[in-house]
Amino acid sequence: MKYSEYKNKKVLIAGLGLYKQGSGISAARFFVRAGAQVTVTDLKTRKELSSSIKELKGLNIKYVLGKHRVLDFKNADIVIKNPGMRRNSPYLKAAKAAKVQIESDVTTFFKHCPGKIIGITGTRGKSTTSALLAKILSKKNKTFLGGNIKVSPLNFLSRVKKSDWVVVELSSWMLEDLNDKKMSPHIAVVNNVMRDHLNTYPSMRAYQEAKAMIFKHQSKDDYVVLNRDNAITKQFGKRVPSQRFWFSLKQFKEENGSMVKNGRMVFRHDGKIWNVASSKDLWLEGEHNLYNALAAMTVAKILRVACSEVRSTMREFKGIDSRQELVRTLGGVSFINDTTATTPDAGMAALRTIALKKNIILIAGGADKKLIFTDWAKQVKKHCKKVILLDGSATPKMLRELKKNKVKLEPVQKSMKSAVQIAHKLSDEGDVVLLSPAAASFGMFKNEFDRGEKFVDLVKKI
Repeated sequence: MKYSEYKNKKVLIAGLGLYKQGSGISAARFFVRAGAQVTVTDLKTRKELSSSIKELKGLNIKYVLGKHRVLDFKNADIVIKNPGMRRNSPYLKAAKAAKVQIESDVTTFFKHCPGKIIGITGTRGKSTTSALLAKILSKKNKTFLGGNIKVSPLNFLSRVKKSDWVVVELSSWMLEDLNDKKMSPHIAVVNNVMRDHLNTYPSMRAYQEAKAMIFKHQSKDDYVVLNRDNAITKQFGKRVPSQRFWFSLKQFKEENGSMVKNGRMVFRHDGKIWNVASSKDLWLEGEHNLYNALAAMTVAKILRVACSEVRSTMREFKGIDSRQELVRTLGGVSFINDTTATTPDAGMAALRTIALKKNIILIAGGADKKLIFTDWAKQVKKHCKKVILLDGSATPKMLRELKKNKVKLEPVQKSMKSAVQIAHKLSDEGDVVLLSPAAASFGMFKNEFDRGEKFVDLVKKI
């Protein structure tokens, strides 16, 4: 392994995390192998992090757990911050004051990656778009997939060659870290920008500006792919420094990009049109997935992937875990895990897609991100037979809106186990039991994937 610049450097990993291939574990492994003196610090205890520590067994790492120490941040040569660590953290401020270099796993990857990077962001759909795009591109060229999907790109950095392509899913926090280093991907995709993370950002404007950082440091030799039907991303199109491509469910004239025309998904570049696929070729259902497919298709055509390869992948691609994932069908009742629906908009997308076929018993509720549930409650009234809410800081807001709409409610539940049991008892043949929380997971669960895993485990035990 190269990266000799890190040899004997004191590297502090701030935030180990719980994902086996996540940013903390991957960064610790990467810097140990690069010859650095690695210390890991995390507010969680050794017991809470036992599975993560096990992943790093045998590596020469010092641990400071259950707390952070200011001196560790001041005395390091490099601090690798977890993407979720608040930028106004007093520990990061202490490191900056001491002129310590602050990086993340993603900035380290961008710095050293020899291949072409395609970055994908958006409030909704970025994981599905990233996974679909990586599958399409791999038909033509060696392609890697990482980022905000539980897999740090540092996992595979040493294997990436100059001719390879890398699809990286980027959260707003990752984009802020990249912006600090004036870095943008070669191809930037913004699926959409909707209300989210207002528990973290002071305003919607601040959140959307974080998303715009994905193309901020591009040049005229780079590309940006934007949703023409989303008001915010359409405005982004006026300020891009790179070559702009749109995607839209509506026809638009002259400009480059992808659109739906008479049920066909077409791509236009410099006046030439490619008839890539039929919207019926897409195995995934729902308008939101048609947008995801158009975004992926646009990048694929920029990179000159054959239409036949794009089309065949759209037919093959069955989606990813935790996104409207069919867990099982029992007694004619379908159980669907949509745990990554952490906003009202995401929750509504699931309701609209699934309600085309079935009556829904909805499990929702959780932690508040300072979002509004008015429209969500109206959709719940329209599509749901019964609603079971999990306890959390967003749940009182949801209850208020649901009661205004006279939705049939079960008592608020303190555990996923009781919620699943009640949903099963209420279900009849032909129904769907849908976990689509429309709220965050912190409090009752480690993260949204832990929430989904608990749902899946309980459903499989019925």
